Order: sequence, then structure tokens, then C-alpha cells
Amino acid sequence: MDVKEKVILITGGAGGLGSVMAEFLCRSGAMVYILDLDQEKGENVTKGLREQNWEAEFIKMDLTSEEDWKKTVDLICEKAQRIDILINNAGINIRKPIEEMSIHEWDKMMLINTGSVFLGCKYVIPVMKKQGEGCIINTSSVCGLIGHKYTPEAYTATKGAVTLLTKAIASRYAQFGIRCNSIHPSTVRTPLVEEMLKDPKKAEERLGEVPLGRLATAEDIANAVVYLSSREASFINGISLPIDGGVTCY
Repeated sequence: MDVKEKVILITGGAGGLGSVMAEFLCRSGAMVYILDLDQEKGENVTKGLREQNWEAEFIKMDLTSEEDWKKTVDLICEKAQRIDILINNAGINIRKPIEEMSIHEWDKMMLINTGSVFLGCKYVIPVMKKQGEGCIINTSSVCGLIGHKYTPEAYTATKGAVTLLTKAIASRYAQFGIRCNSIHPSTVRTPLVEEMLKDPKKAEERLGEVPLGRLATAEDIANAVVYLSSREASFINGISLPIDGGVTCY
């Protein structure tokens, strides 16, 4: 897939999934900016990418801060002269059912999972409009497509919001050459999930719901992101792409 010389921003790029996205995009020839609050992890990820002679830079920022978004977008435009792709990947999950969750926890999840996407789009879209092209990819979840009995209701609500925000942006801004799509992973095999799967009941639940019989890998998700970022996907706009082994078939 052709993403050579594209300038790509990844929020939450220091995390497990975000760092694999960064690796795959850099390997394909992109210039990647990793946006994250965790400076130590962000710098380590960036160092690893640069050691492969790939182009990558880390910028520490609060993804829920308007001021940080404005400063970061201005800085990248000054350095790179453009922004081709924004990948809104940051998110959290406070694993409590609705009857145990406080309104403050609900607000925190909404702020990070939807507020950061809102702000990223708000500050990047004017740059893309001026360029006459651009691409936004929002990380939602299978929980942005279906109700999922193993997932907290608040998380599902945030991801549902991301799904429809994506379609709204896709419909309004396509006239400016801007594409916006969302990806919808099922449970991804990460170190945190591996710990969860030590519980036989939870392992049976998560594996049992996937028709393909295995969990998603970070590589599965990153491959889809590379495609949606590429010139080959230039007519893909407003889709909700499940990467779930068939979970949403039911």
C-alpha cells in the first residue's frame, strides 16, 4: 500500500496498538508523529522507529486540551508543511458496569474517548481543507456497532459516538477531498488482555464469540490502518470497518 512521504499523526501512539500502527506506517514510507501524554513510552517508541532509519517524531501532549491541539498542529504544519492523515487512536476503558460507575468516571471516558477525537478533527480539518485532501481514521470498536454484554455500557456509548461522528465528518467534508473512516476491532491480544485471559471463564467468553476462533492481533489492526491510509483507498469514505473475525456477524 502506498503511503510514501505521507505525514501521519497517531494519537495514543505510545501504546501497544498505536505503536504497531506507527511501525507499519513507517515501514511503508510514511513520516509519523506520535502524540501521547506518556513521554517515556513515546520517546522509546520513537527511538525504536528511528533505529530502523524510519521517520518518526514524538510530541508530548494532552489530547483533551484545545491549547495543546492548536500548538501541536501549528508545530507540525511549520515542520512538515502539511498533515495528510490523522489517526485518532487514544482511548481508555474503565471496566465497571453502569450501576457501579460514577458520573465522573462516565465524563472521563467521554472526554478521552470522544473529546480527543472531536478536538483532533476540529484542528486538523482546516489544514486538510486548505490542502484539498486528507484522511481521518478513528479507532472505534465492535462496541461501536453492537451492544456487547462483556463490555461496560459507558465504553460502548463512547465508541458508538465515535462511529457516528465519523460518518458525519465523512458526509460533510468529502467535498473538500477529506475522507473519514472508522475501524472496529474486537478484543485485541495485548499484554493486558493476556492477563485477563488467565481467567478461564473470560477466555472462553472472548474466544467463543469469534467465528474465526482466535483474537485479533495488533498487526491485524495495523494492516487495515495502512490500507485506509493509502492512495489505494482513495474512494473509501464513511465506512465502519469491522476487524473482528466475524463477531458482528451475529
